[in-house]
Amino acid sequence: MIFRIRTSKTEIRHLIIAWLAISFAFAILFAHRGGYMILSPDLIQPMILALFTVGIAFLLHEMAHKVVAQKYGCWAEFRMSPTMLIFAILLAYSVGIVFAAPGAVMIFGQYITRSQNGKIAIAGPIMNLFLVFLFLPLLGFGGFIAKMGIYGALINILIALFNLLPFGPLDGRKVIEWNKSAYLFTVFVAFVMLGWVFIKVVPYVSS
Repeated sequence: MIFRIRTSKTEIRHLIIAWLAISFAFAILFAHRGGYMILSPDLIQPMILALFTVGIAFLLHEMAHKVVAQKYGCWAEFRMSPTMLIFAILLAYSVGIVFAAPGAVMIFGQYITRSQNGKIAIAGPIMNLFLVFLFLPLLGFGGFIAKMGIYGALINILIALFNLLPFGPLDGRKVIEWNKSAYLFTVFVAFVMLGWVFIKVVPYVSS
């Protein structure tokens, strides 16, 4: 039986808007010097960097949740949060920090067991950790490509760790309720990867 990912025009529209908006917020953060117009040409390179690091990390994190949920027979589609997207952009511009909660995959349908719910939840952080291995080879190219590699690796690890916090609606609480060993192992791997990446960050980010 062939598994097909189900989507809709509404979901695609929400994903594109959220991808562009959250990338724009991080582009402001990457280029934050103060005193420039919000649509300054100085944002072009940071926007490209954000689209293919933060944007991809966010997009595939959510799609991992969606795919696993749909494999369990659920209706699952991403819906953006316009209020939080606007807040992220304004916060990045005014304060120089980003609190990103662009939206979430809405899941409805058949009864989901604790095990299934935990696997749906852990799929997002695992996707981010997998993406680290796709970004790290970019370090060998130097210049902007290397910068994209190190930002992509670091951002994906941080997104994984943030979502693994065992609080509220975050993935970590659902994973712990399913399997504490799986939770601890994933967090351990993420911290090991974070330490390794920080060793590599200094020569590239500071240059």
